[in-house]
Amino acid sequence: MADGLHAGFLPGRHPIDAYGNGGFRFGEMSHRGSILVLPSGVRAWEVAEARAIDRNALRPVQAESEGIDLLLLGTGLDIVPLPAPLRAWLKDNGIGLDVMQTGAAARTYNILVAENRKVAAALIAVA
Repeated sequence: MADGLHAGFLPGRHPIDAYGNGGFRFGEMSHRGSILVLPSGVRAWEVAEARAIDRNALRPVQAESEGIDLLLLGTGLDIVPLPAPLRAWLKDNGIGLDVMQTGAAARTYNILVAENRKVAAALIAVA
C-alpha cells in the first residue's frame, strides 16, 4: 500500500488520475491492486477477478449506501455482468449499478464525482 494510506484506506474523495500496470493513481499516490472508491475514501479491495465479486466483497458499498446512488463496477478488460441476485441485492439497498470495463468505469467516475453526484466505484486492476 502506498504512503499516506492507513490500513488500506485513504479518506476523502479523489479522482482516479491513472490506471493500468496492475494498479491505480489517485490522491498523489499509487496503489497496486483493485480499489473501492467510496464517499468516505479510497480503500484496497481484495478482488482480482469479476467472478469473485459477491455480497461480502461489496459490504463496504452497502455500509455507505445512503451516500451512493450509483455504483460503477469496472470488471477488468472485459465486461462481466453480475448475477441477478447480486444486482437485486444492490437495488434493494438503493444502489444503481453500471458494469463496464475498468478504464471506462474510472473515467465515468471522474466525470460524475466532478458533478458532485452520489457515485462510488469498484475497480478491478488491469495490467
